[in-house]
Amino acid sequence: MIVFPAIDLRQGRCVRLYQGQVEHETVFSDNPIAVAHHWAEQGAAWLHIVNLDGALGEDSLNAAIMADIAASVSIPIQFGGGLRTLHDIELALSLGPARVILGTVAVRNPRLVLEAVRRFGAEAIVIGIDAVDGRVATHGWRNVSSVSAIDLARQMADLGVLRVVHTDIRRDGTLGGVNVEACTEMARASGLRVIASGGVAGPQDIRRLAAVEGQGIEGVIIGQALYTGAISLPQAIRLAQGAAE
Repeated sequence: MIVFPAIDLRQGRCVRLYQGQVEHETVFSDNPIAVAHHWAEQGAAWLHIVNLDGALGEDSLNAAIMADIAASVSIPIQFGGGLRTLHDIELALSLGPARVILGTVAVRNPRLVLEAVRRFGAEAIVIGIDAVDGRVATHGWRNVSSVSAIDLARQMADLGVLRVVHTDIRRDGTLGGVNVEACTEMARASGLRVIASGGVAGPQDIRRLAAVEGQGIEGVIIGQALYTGAISLPQAIRLAQGAAE
């Protein structure tokens, strides 16, 4: 199981939000490139980078920072936030990430997802399914749709998608515990590889996810728990690999 340290970019800084609310923002660093190097040196196999300004429809310098990070670390990156068109996807991939995450567009324009998979390959496209009480949220989590997260996952699988990042918004940034049940249900129902996100509180969450890896859990994204010291990245990696502690 892959552990993805999260780097959330807002106005050029590395931040964390509480349940996606910009008014509850904590700044952890003014130097995201140094943060990326830190996680790489700590043993990260991947980085998970989100352009929060893009997700919220705001302009920023985060794309340039993404390119600088990709050029300065040797590990692959998955990158998302505000990608709405094929041009956006092509531009994002040109910055250096191995794959990009599509969220809102998967709900609004699934045909674009199909075209993206055909043009860029299924390994380059990840769908972000962010949910509140099982319903998909879009536009930087500000709008909750009537679309079921499970139904969307099944639809994406039918379009040739291989993996999703599933975030329980109510748990994101809260250290309240990851929603293992929702992630495994999505994996079983859709056949997709699921990367769990939102609410990781500490070692116990990594153990719980590692125990169900065989049910389709491919990885876990950790943000707040790493930045607050609730778990270290080396410890999380060991637990994700099934090591006893």
